[in-house]
Amino acid sequence: MFDHLPVLPPDSILGLAAACRADTNPDKVDLTIGIYMDEAGICPVFEAVKRAQIALIEEETTKSYIPPQGDQAFIDGMLALVLGEERLAARSHAIAAVQAPGGCGAVRLGAEVLKASGPTGKVWVSDPTWPVHIPLIGSVGLELTQYRYYDPATHGVNFEAMVDDLKGATEGDIVLFHGCCHNPSGADLSPEQWQVMAQMASAQGFTPMIDLAYQGFGDGLEQDVYGLRLLVDQVPEVVIAASCSKNMGLYRERTGLAIYVTKDARAAEATASQAKSAARRIYSMPPAHGAIIAGRILSDADLRTHWQAELSAMCERINTLRTEFRDCLHAATGRDFGFIANEKGMFSFLGLTKEQAQQVRVERGLYMLDSSRINIASLNAANLDKVVSAVASVL
Repeated sequence: MFDHLPVLPPDSILGLAAACRADTNPDKVDLTIGIYMDEAGICPVFEAVKRAQIALIEEETTKSYIPPQGDQAFIDGMLALVLGEERLAARSHAIAAVQAPGGCGAVRLGAEVLKASGPTGKVWVSDPTWPVHIPLIGSVGLELTQYRYYDPATHGVNFEAMVDDLKGATEGDIVLFHGCCHNPSGADLSPEQWQVMAQMASAQGFTPMIDLAYQGFGDGLEQDVYGLRLLVDQVPEVVIAASCSKNMGLYRERTGLAIYVTKDARAAEATASQAKSAARRIYSMPPAHGAIIAGRILSDADLRTHWQAELSAMCERINTLRTEFRDCLHAATGRDFGFIANEKGMFSFLGLTKEQAQQVRVERGLYMLDSSRINIASLNAANLDKVVSAVASVL
């Protein structure tokens, strides 16, 4: 049966990470995978997560399934974190949420319910976008198209082109936005630009879908959801895919939430039923461990305070790395890399050509994507000079 199956090429990101692991160069540096790394080059476990886990182990009495909709403390805590308590209280009757295996699962459940609603149009995704958006959304049968977003010349948002393209989005269309810390560019919309997007969505009737993978990694937990909350306030229906992989470090626990902001209670009930039905046929039941931990952190005042302090320290470290990297690159090349310090979150395009990115990989053991996207959070005192020297060698 399997004799005629073709061997597929490795994932563009995971394949490079595997190649880096196999590289025998002692000076190799991996800047490919989108995972937060500390100064020691380790993806750390939050102290708040450790404390919540210890408490869970001591108190847990069963490994039975959690409800199909998910852990309620997690759902309640995440809805308040993402939407804000006042907004949630005012519209709780029209909001549904279903726990999912990570942000990927939340995107997929969002797409499944959108497909079930029978949209007549397309799903618009930014150019560029996170590559996995395409199969996650497209594999349910939704048609995809792109809107221009990033300008390599300015290393920022090409907002004029974005607006021009999205004038073509109409009722029945879905527009996918990155809530903050755009992956892969690091270029985010300003509050004024979010206001334009909200006005366009309201006037043209398209449905916003927001991938919120990095809340707290940009300007702060509240600031990073400015655009999302603006859309919720001004547009009758919004789909949100939220994740705890980054802001709680729960990568391997696959902890996500699909949120549906609807017009009324009946629509909320319908979206929840559709999401649970989709989950049942895809993976049956939600994973419990990460959600229970996140729910405990969000509902316990002491744990939450500790977590927020740890998250703030991570964000500060990333911003400090951006500044140091900018200054070191400028000193080594004489070129202006100011855009690096202006971006948000973990990612940045360095502006190298595909050939240059491949050259530093072969000659220096510096692994970045062919697009020259790097993970800023993988930089540290031990590898910064190596990275700067490698980049300078091809400029």
